[in-house]
Amino acid sequence: MQQPKKIVAVVGSYRKGGIIDSAVDEVLAAAGERGARVSKIYLSEKQIGFCDNCRSCTQQQGDRRGVCVIKDDMAALLDELESADGIVLGSPINFFTVTALTKRFIERLVCYAWWPWGARVPRLRSKGRPRRAVLLLSCAMPVFLARMFCGAPREMKSAATVLGARIVGLLIVGQVAQQKNQPLPARARNRARRLGYRIAGE
Repeated sequence: MQQPKKIVAVVGSYRKGGIIDSAVDEVLAAAGERGARVSKIYLSEKQIGFCDNCRSCTQQQGDRRGVCVIKDDMAALLDELESADGIVLGSPINFFTVTALTKRFIERLVCYAWWPWGARVPRLRSKGRPRRAVLLLSCAMPVFLARMFCGAPREMKSAATVLGARIVGLLIVGQVAQQKNQPLPARARNRARRLGYRIAGE
């Protein structure tokens, strides 16, 4: 009997119940309907320190990710993502980029690079089991402006690639500041559900 797929979402929003949190819920609900085991991790609830560029993790040889000298929740979080068949990454766009919570998480992914002193370029370590990724972003501006002027989509794509995931969908929800506590628009909700089916293997 085939094991159910494991889908893990990482939420880089500061608020629960907002646009990104709601979009993540729709993706996970749809994946769950296809038999996947789903879970959600809030970066705001984790102790994740700032990368201080000591580069200790990048000096360690081998296909396994480098061990960070900072003892916090990051190692356990990465263990969880490495055991997943699918990853959902979600973040609002603040000042043209991902939130500081998300950026701090992304910077700590340097442990997946082997980059010894003197080397001109890094080598990406083994990506392990194949997995899929869905990326979710929200912004106050129209989506076409976010695609033109924001670095957030590129940052999220890079994070998914470093985590060994093949991106199967990107959803940017635009103009989310039209009212206080704005709900997830129906069109975005439907697209998020389609991405949930896709990451679960449809």
